Amino acid sequence: MSGNLKTEEALRTVYPDPGQTRGKVLAALDPHAKTFIGLSPFLCIGTSRPDGLGDVSPRGGEQGFVHVLDDTRLAMPDRPGNNLIDTLSNIAHSPSVGLLFFVPGFEEMLRVNGVAEITTDPEMMERFTVDGRKPRSVMLIEVREVFFHCTKALKRSSLWDASKQVPRDSMPSFGQIVRDQMKLDVAPALIDTALEDDAKKNLY
Repeated sequence: MSGNLKTEEALRTVYPDPGQTRGKVLAALDPHAKTFIGLSPFLCIGTSRPDGLGDVSPRGGEQGFVHVLDDTRLAMPDRPGNNLIDTLSNIAHSPSVGLLFFVPGFEEMLRVNGVAEITTDPEMMERFTVDGRKPRSVMLIEVREVFFHCTKALKRSSLWDASKQVPRDSMPSFGQIVRDQMKLDVAPALIDTALEDDAKKNLY
């Protein structure tokens, strides 16, 4: 296909040099980054599969569910999920991770790149106990790069604008989607009920 840009040099024929913008990338967490992480209830984490395919997964919890241990270390609990352990398996093969933190109502985002490991250290597990329930494991992240992402993506998306929320009935229920994609011979309403019940009982 003509017009493909396959090298950084080719890309730079379309995109100008960022100049001073490069200076925003820090090697450690400054007070602003720590405050943002303490306010954030949601992030997306990117990893790489052994076959080289990229992967991204959401993580969420109470405000500040990711703990800042010091200037270059973060800790994040792994709560009950689908047990595919895609992210954790990827880290076992290649520890590089990229995290994108969101704060509801803020149009800025925070990017953190580093290397991670998974632990069940008793002290770490106890640190994240909620209602007597410990996480399945804890991810420890050694921070290598930190920088705030500009607001343009969220401005374009109007993500926090309640008037732009899409009615849920614009798509089938999640139960219907699961039934169709997994070719299950089960009523969608039963799947929806089971999923809602699981979310209530196994959130932590």
